[in-house]
Amino acid sequence: MRLKPLRNNVVVRRSAELARTPGGIIIPDTAKEKPVEGDVLAVGPGARTEQGDIVPMDVKVGDRILLGKWSGTEIKVDGEELLIVAESDILGVIEGASKSARKAA
Repeated sequence: MRLKPLRNNVVVRRSAELARTPGGIIIPDTAKEKPVEGDVLAVGPGARTEQGDIVPMDVKVGDRILLGKWSGTEIKVDGEELLIVAESDILGVIEGASKSARKAA
């Protein structure tokens, strides 16, 4: 199933959180915090102004973003947990590191 967000909404897949601390301590699932980073999977067309013009989105599919801890609405699509957030809830776009470099970190 494909999910197309409306207006200025964005569909995000939260990044996987490490289960160990840098010191090697394993963190149980109940003690983990929700990741604040994610990958943009889909974006809406943008918000409309009072004149009816569409304001383009600042994020695009494939961007790595920072979210607030309690931002958005959690949904499940085809068994995968996703998040729908308003563009205004996105704190920033992470630039510079490739996906493979982030996985190694």
